[in-house]
Amino acid sequence: MPKGNRTQTYTPNPLLHALYGRFFDQIQVDEAWVKKVRDVAARGTVVYVQRSLNLIDFLALDHLTKRYGLPQIGFTNDLRLGVLSPMKQSPWKALFRGPEPSESEQLRAALEQGSSANLFLKRPPGVLDVALGASHGRGLREGDALIQTLIELQRESPRPILLVPQVFVWSKGPDTRGMHAIDLLLGPREWPSPLRTMGQFLYNYRHVALRAAEPLDLHQFLESSTDLTDEVRVRRVTYALLRRVERERRSVTGPAEKPPDRVRLEIARSPKLQHVIQELAGDRPADRGALTGQALSMLRELQAAPETGAVKAMEVALDRVFKKIYAGVEYNRAEIERIRELAKEGTLVLLPSHKSHVDYLILSYVFNEENLQLPLIAAGDNLNFFPLGPLLRRGGAFFIRRTFKGDRLYAAVVDTYIRRLIKDGFPLELFLEGGRSRNGKLLPPKLGLLSMIVEAALQVESRQVHFIPISIGYERMVEAKSYERELGGAEKQREDAGGLLRSTEVLRHRYGRINLEFGEALTLSAVRGELGLSTRGELTVSERRALVRRLANRVMDEINAVSAVTPGALTALTLLSHDRRGISHDELVQRARRLLAVLREVGARVTPSLATPSGSLRAEAIRESIQLFIEAELVEAHDPLAPAPVKRERRKRPRHEAPRELIYTLPDSGRVSLDTSKNMIIHFFVERGLIALALRPEDARPVNRQVVRERVQRLSRLFKFEFRFHADKSFDQIFDETLASMFEAGEVELAAADQLIPGPGRLDWSGKEWLICYASCLRNFLEGYQVAARGLLALVKGPLTEKELVKRSLAVGSRMFLAGELERREAVSKPLVQNALLALSDQGYLSQSGDKLELTESFQNPAAVRAIEGRIAGYLAGGFEE
Repeated sequence: MPKGNRTQTYTPNPLLHALYGRFFDQIQVDEAWVKKVRDVAARGTVVYVQRSLNLIDFLALDHLTKRYGLPQIGFTNDLRLGVLSPMKQSPWKALFRGPEPSESEQLRAALEQGSSANLFLKRPPGVLDVALGASHGRGLREGDALIQTLIELQRESPRPILLVPQVFVWSKGPDTRGMHAIDLLLGPREWPSPLRTMGQFLYNYRHVALRAAEPLDLHQFLESSTDLTDEVRVRRVTYALLRRVERERRSVTGPAEKPPDRVRLEIARSPKLQHVIQELAGDRPADRGALTGQALSMLRELQAAPETGAVKAMEVALDRVFKKIYAGVEYNRAEIERIRELAKEGTLVLLPSHKSHVDYLILSYVFNEENLQLPLIAAGDNLNFFPLGPLLRRGGAFFIRRTFKGDRLYAAVVDTYIRRLIKDGFPLELFLEGGRSRNGKLLPPKLGLLSMIVEAALQVESRQVHFIPISIGYERMVEAKSYERELGGAEKQREDAGGLLRSTEVLRHRYGRINLEFGEALTLSAVRGELGLSTRGELTVSERRALVRRLANRVMDEINAVSAVTPGALTALTLLSHDRRGISHDELVQRARRLLAVLREVGARVTPSLATPSGSLRAEAIRESIQLFIEAELVEAHDPLAPAPVKRERRKRPRHEAPRELIYTLPDSGRVSLDTSKNMIIHFFVERGLIALALRPEDARPVNRQVVRERVQRLSRLFKFEFRFHADKSFDQIFDETLASMFEAGEVELAAADQLIPGPGRLDWSGKEWLICYASCLRNFLEGYQVAARGLLALVKGPLTEKELVKRSLAVGSRMFLAGELERREAVSKPLVQNALLALSDQGYLSQSGDKLELTESFQNPAAVRAIEGRIAGYLAGGFEE
């Protein structure tokens, strides 16, 4: 296609270029955009396509294409600026050269001479257009004749013409329904004038982004549309380009915005909610009006009301707070781009793990930084207190009661509201665990709200819903002190303004890094296929329940699978799996290096701050983590020649002074908080730990493989409510695969007569040392279950409520620890005792009598209860009861 010399591109005067270049250099341009345009240019002739005529959009695109050495713009539509249009020839030249060629002729000349072009498809409606209703809010047609010219050019040339939609996101605020007075002067948000665009840019300069949608290959399009007229082709090309632009733009701005009171009225009039109201009111018309009023009041209490100003204020505040207390937020940009693509295809339901109140903020913080539409967050009504509640509501939170069992109207209101959000395409964020995990492990999923979302997604077949499992990892929790109290049995304190003021204490400390990991996106059709259900058509009630359960379990398994190993989690695991009083820094690093090797073998993700791209441990990451724990008083550092613990390691020493290695010890008061960090990755060691416990490596005696299998199976049943085991694999399959990997690693080997013994080992550890380490990782869990079993003695005198039994068991555990019967302070833990009671009930030792627990008939004497404890303690002391 190129012929002759390249046409002249736009050259601004130096002053103007310096002025707007300084601003346009702030636009977020990632390498993906540059690469996409370069790849397209290698395939054919590039024509940039934008939606609406706008001088600022043209100047910005022209500046950035020149800055990154991309195809230069030799033509753009008439920007309606007369002689001031940047691509117009000057009046002086026009006087001697004659009339200016038509736009179609200019476009043809630019492409034939090797330049690129910029094409605007629409013209923003003017004040008169809006007043006369000529635009219908959609802009006026502008580029049809130029699309026709491109079609004609493509017919004449074998070189493809590729139309590349470009989207400048000047404002992250959503479009609005209807017109406001300011829109008549400056244009609406979706069709801004240059003046409004500049205002949006100055207000939102940190997040202005340029994105390229999927290119349209005109050559391929013509080959696939031989039966169409050119008029139809023009319409189809225009529509396809506009749709791609809109999808890209909406992935940032989200659905159009309506006033909250209008949304409430529309929801209240929905047929499903009205049907429930009519059934509750019966034949009493007055009750119907009262119930509708209650529904509107419930919606006002529930509804999110995001505001651009509030989001901006939270952005500034969170940016300062996060940078003050955290060393950074780690995530993979490629995963963010994957989420962005899914957002263009349908509705996102974000399902993060829940360990901290910071979880409510971190996804929105990252999405805001990456120019993704902010999710609406399902929060408990315990957070709806002044001043936090109104702020969170304006940031996108909607508040749901902790329980609404038996309140049919409230359930219908929540269900209808969720259905509306799904239909409109708002991304949702909810915490499947319900409450925060205090001990770092995932809690069992709560299915109530997820059931409503699944029900809504099944009804809204026009939109694909993507369920995104997300792991949020911390090196140290901001709630560590309160969690330590609650794990020890103290009651959870209700959130209020006083607690919010007291929480400012966290600003005086550092908490390491936050890590985000995104799992595989799940769809209902895929999960239905896994269950053997038809991917189309109605489901029975039991099938829907099975669908929700399977989806919930798949999400939780995926969160576990993608949880990343952070420096803090690895350091905590290394410290707590070491059985001696102290550990030197060099030994800490070496043990961490060995454990990291195992984690990589089992497929665990590792944060960039912990390991090099080749997978080697960054020793400095361990040093930073241990210093973090020392400053939090979770670890004590001792210089053998110093009289008191060292608060901070000296990096620089006098030349004459020989370096002395620090020894780290763990005060009992710090073990519980360290255990929370350790538990974020403990699931990667559970299978190996169970086999190690069954082998009792301290005894150094061979054990028959079948005996080990049976012991591990009993442990798996005991820990049924403690750990998540692969639901898609049988016990035998998991056992055989784990044992095979331990054989291969040299941790276990087979002796005569199918006997298992410690192997030769690897990485400077013997097989016995590996097995002792694995068993040590789970010791506190066994000790915690031993505490629960000892606590059953309180039931010999009669039934107790679970709350009272847990309280007494924790008191028993504290005495056991102080008396030296327990090694691990973290074993005296409320969640451990609660899970143990579930397991003991499941195994037939306990039964429910009303709201109380009692011993079953065969175990209502002290000797029988001690036998229960003996079965558990046997895995610790070697006295197995086979």
